[in-house]
Amino acid sequence: MKLWQKGAAAHEKVDSFTVGKDREYDLVLAQYDCEASMAHAKMLGTIGLISPEEADQLCSVLKTLKADAEKGSFTIETEFEDMHSKIEHILTQQLGDLGKKIHTARSRNDQVLVAMHLYLKHELTEIKSQVIALFDLLLELAEKHQNDLIPGYTHLQVAMPSSIGMWLSAYAESLIDDLYFWEAAFKISDQNPLGSAAGYGSAFPIDRELTTELMAFQQLKVNAVAAQMSRGKLEKSTAMALSSIGSSLAKMSMDVCLYMGQDFDFISFPAELTTGSSIMPHKKNPDLFELVRGKCNVLQALPNQLALLTSNLPSGYHRELQLAKGPLIDAVQELKACLDILLFSLPKMQVSQNSTDQKKYDYLFSVDTLNAEVLAGKPFRDAYRELGEAIENGSYVPNRTLKHTHLGSIGNLGLETIKNKMKPLRG
Repeated sequence: MKLWQKGAAAHEKVDSFTVGKDREYDLVLAQYDCEASMAHAKMLGTIGLISPEEADQLCSVLKTLKADAEKGSFTIETEFEDMHSKIEHILTQQLGDLGKKIHTARSRNDQVLVAMHLYLKHELTEIKSQVIALFDLLLELAEKHQNDLIPGYTHLQVAMPSSIGMWLSAYAESLIDDLYFWEAAFKISDQNPLGSAAGYGSAFPIDRELTTELMAFQQLKVNAVAAQMSRGKLEKSTAMALSSIGSSLAKMSMDVCLYMGQDFDFISFPAELTTGSSIMPHKKNPDLFELVRGKCNVLQALPNQLALLTSNLPSGYHRELQLAKGPLIDAVQELKACLDILLFSLPKMQVSQNSTDQKKYDYLFSVDTLNAEVLAGKPFRDAYRELGEAIENGSYVPNRTLKHTHLGSIGNLGLETIKNKMKPLRG
């Protein structure tokens, strides 16, 4: 069944190519199509295109279908092109001619668009909750381990003293920046495009403000052409938010993989969070974090993928916009899985004690040794030259007595200040 079919069917080969994986992804979106259809039915009843009683009948069936979709029991058989045709078929099967009225004053274009808006609003809200939970966890661990020193690196060379607390709170604060991208994506998703139909509105006297209210959108996408042009922009803005979060998670996971290595040995995890080797019995591999790194690196390609897909498209609907659906839905699920596994594993992190006491980290304290000379009154350039000579001739003795006091340093992580930066974003 195809909603657009008027006579002869498309060739089977054409049908297979054009439908692609739509049925698979529509199983994810079906509950949101039902939600939008309920709002649409109520609006049709309000403006007199159907009776209020008919609207209630439609909503009763749609509510059941939405519940089926939420629990995974809704199916789209191969004879149906997509979720829209399957849902309309069930409505017609159960309600007769009334089911055929549900498509009045709308198009599949604004149906799938509003379903994507509702879906991304929901998923972005869930992702934000996970990000905030990770932020809270990182700061909790940072406070616990603020005095556990580790080397800081530049160019992958030992540079200056850092700490587990400084490392973890750095990623916590980075998540705040990621949520700034999230805010932009959520604002774009929180607009109602329903009523734009095929992209040019409708001759029916529909009430778009009512459907906006019924679906709890903050705003209406007013211009019908602008609503259709948001297809692609909606996906790209969300992809940027996912990519930004993914960037933080990938970098942190890379650090974890390094710090777990025997050459670093700053942190470890219980055996049940690592994997082994088929021939090397000593191995405890950080596969979990390597996969987070890999998955999140792939996420960072998504904005470019969607930008290329939608590049140079004129206004109006074009079929390749269908291809934006799958990568975005997959990316949402991958990011949620990565956040979930980090929230599960990081509380079990074990921190090595006194890592920087090893002789190989003596040079880590050269800057603090230099600064002590400057604080004692020696000009910086003289102190720098003399310490450099001492390092060269082997007479350098590190000063491991640290006194870092400025906000954001290892001696003053500013965890409360970071928490306060997050407060406006918690919502």
